[in-house]
This record gives sequence, structure tokens and C-alpha cells, in this order.
Amino acid sequence: DMAANQGWVSVGITHDTAEFAVETIRRWWREMGQALYPQARRLLITADCGGSNGYRVRLGRFALQQLADELDMTMQVCHLPPGTSKWNKIEHRMFCHITQNWRGRPLYSREAVVNLIGATTTDTGLRIQAALDDNEYPAGVKVSDAALADLALERDDFHGEWNYRLHPRRPRS
Repeated sequence: DMAANQGWVSVGITHDTAEFAVETIRRWWREMGQALYPQARRLLITADCGGSNGYRVRLGRFALQQLADELDMTMQVCHLPPGTSKWNKIEHRMFCHITQNWRGRPLYSREAVVNLIGATTTDTGLRIQAALDDNEYPAGVKVSDAALADLALERDDFHGEWNYRLHPRRPRS
């Protein structure tokens, strides 16, 4: 969260899947975002174009739809164009400090990793929270064409394959 100068890191124990990525967003919202932005009606998610949160990953859109429904919020997604993930300001803002913080320290356990990440701060006030996600995320989960067709997905005019919104499927009360 560049505006709040805070970050969230989930340390997983299994496969890096779209479900893991969405669970990380869910945990950030519950642990940090909800308190900072109680009136929010949408989340803006910037993501790389490849890997577990890539724009072609059907499971990512499906899992984000479930989160939109659960939180009754729109998930607005903007994927960085292919080959530009090095421009991700959030990663640069956080991970250079995380690696400095654990430099020369043994990463002998998951708890050590989580604690070292969570102890990362900077002189400019950046604070990072970390938590262990000990859920199992199986690789290769398939999402059917019918499930994709049921998404409340609205594509942007500009590169709708990279930029879109997933609206909650139930009306706000």
C-alpha cells in the first residue's frame, strides 16, 4: 500500500498458485486494508502478467470473483504489460528492504522468515507485516468454461485482457 507506506507479505508452504495470491489479498484486507479504508467499495490490484497472478490464469479471475462476492467489493485488476514486471514499484519498495533486513541471517525456519520480514522498517516509515499461510494450494486446478462465463467481469476499453473489474454478484444492501 504505497499511500499508507505499509506492506503485507504472505509466506506460503506449498505451490504459488492463483488461490494463494488471492488469499494473500484477502489476508491483507482483513489485517490492514479494512482498518485503513473502511469506506472502500473497490480494491485496485496491480499484478504481473505472468506466474500465479498472470492475466491468462483462469483460476485467478475465478478466485478474485469469489473474493469480490465475499467482501461485496469490486476487484479492479491492472496487469503490468508482459516484460515490465521490473517496473512494479510495490515490489521494489518492499523487497529491497526485506533482503537488506535478513542479509547474513540464517533462514532456519518459517518462523524466522516471517519474523525477519515482519521486522522490516525504513527511516521513511515503511512498515511490513508478514504471516505464514500454511494452507495447501494444489497445482493444476482447472476452471471450467461455464464457471468463467458466470463471472461478473467487465473489461476495460484499453487492453481489456489486462485491465478489468470483477463486480460482486450480489447486490449491496
